[in-house]
Amino acid sequence: MTTGTSDTTEAQTGPGQREPGRSGFDLGALLAERGRERYELHTKHLNHQLPRMLHTIGFDRVYERAEGAYFWDAEGNDYLDMLAGFGVMGLGRHHPVVRQALHDVLDAQLADLTRFDCQPLPGLLAEKLLAHSPHLDRVFFGNSGTEAVETALKFARFATGRKRVLYCAHAFHGLTTGSLSVNGEKGFREGFAPLLPDTAVPIGDLKALEKELKKGDVAGLIIEPIQGKGVHDTPPGYLRAAQDLLHKHKALLIADEVQTGLGRTGDFYAYQHEEGVEPDLVCVAKSLSGGYVPVSATLGKDWIFKKVYSSMDRVLVHSASFGANAQAMAAGLAVLSVMEDENIVAHARRTGDYLRNRLSELIPRYELLADVRGRGLMIGIEFGRPESLKLRSRWAMLQAARKGLFAQMVVVPLLQKHRILTQVSGDHLEVIKLIPPLVVGEKEADRFVDAFTAVMDDAHNGGLMWDFGRTLVKQAVANR
Repeated sequence: MTTGTSDTTEAQTGPGQREPGRSGFDLGALLAERGRERYELHTKHLNHQLPRMLHTIGFDRVYERAEGAYFWDAEGNDYLDMLAGFGVMGLGRHHPVVRQALHDVLDAQLADLTRFDCQPLPGLLAEKLLAHSPHLDRVFFGNSGTEAVETALKFARFATGRKRVLYCAHAFHGLTTGSLSVNGEKGFREGFAPLLPDTAVPIGDLKALEKELKKGDVAGLIIEPIQGKGVHDTPPGYLRAAQDLLHKHKALLIADEVQTGLGRTGDFYAYQHEEGVEPDLVCVAKSLSGGYVPVSATLGKDWIFKKVYSSMDRVLVHSASFGANAQAMAAGLAVLSVMEDENIVAHARRTGDYLRNRLSELIPRYELLADVRGRGLMIGIEFGRPESLKLRSRWAMLQAARKGLFAQMVVVPLLQKHRILTQVSGDHLEVIKLIPPLVVGEKEADRFVDAFTAVMDDAHNGGLMWDFGRTLVKQAVANR
């Protein structure tokens, strides 16, 4: 029998034991070779309607890199990001502190996710989060905003022994089955029944809330302190009054801070804007990730957690396979550290006030501009029916085809002419929502206002954007 040296070496080298540099996988080479196929690959293998939509509205850009609040294309053109990945990029893209934390945690080669030990990073992140919410005691870590909501729904039902959770009309709490049950948008719910036994109440309507609570089967009310769809704030005093009513009827207040939390509204949590509000459960996600590793947290009172995890037999009654993984925990710790070191919450409040005030000053100038609202760097720009006959007829044309088309008409030239990424606040809404990275300053605010002013001038002067509007009308009619 002949045994060559190379055969022996190969036989002794198992999976994961290949010499560094000998792997056949090269991410950079793969992207260089096939990165330009992105839209074709998506059309063939993923959600085929997404590239179709992007092509239709002219959003089919190819971005090569990103940093902070900007993207760059292959020609070196910069694009201002006023969307932040729907709020995920709270610190902007590729913050150096978060990047370094991820390098460090990977290099540490921790014994992660053994499932049968207690690693330090989850406890440290929980401690840091709870320091911003002193009336809460414990944290469950998951992977996404909808998972944080699912956790809160389960915990509220179990802790109260009741099955029904109330939510507000037009709310958005996620798209998995439990969170979809408290989603106030009809378009998302259609075709997925039966859902959980939950009930919508109008936001700000205390009488409607009390009417449902008197039935005695309500576990709690889940609410966004500022609704993402349309950017609608809760009326002054409503959260505190709702909390008192809920506790009177032995039900819980659940604050969905997935988008509004971690400084977005100029407070660490949006509910902190109103004195005396202390939710029983709080859901956070998005910005906590640093834009890198999916992570969510459901914070709650001690008695709720102790009721759910009431014995050693119930130690895994609610868990997540990737929950509290080291990379996510490191990202979260780095994000909170940056927020403290760079005074991100106060910065978001100042910049948001500056941008909102500049936009509000434009309302008397443009009859199509109906309202500017929001808090911090969560701003809604609403368009409405104009008074002049010529503009009114064009507005009516769009509304007859599909509500929300004018807002889309504004979004498109902001990107195509001014290289600013925004998006409408929801389906069938004439509202643009601005949720930029919290690191933007007056320079970015001025750039947006200047571009927005140019687009509104074009709209009121009957410019080229109305030609695109007719294209959108044809598309909307064809899709009926």
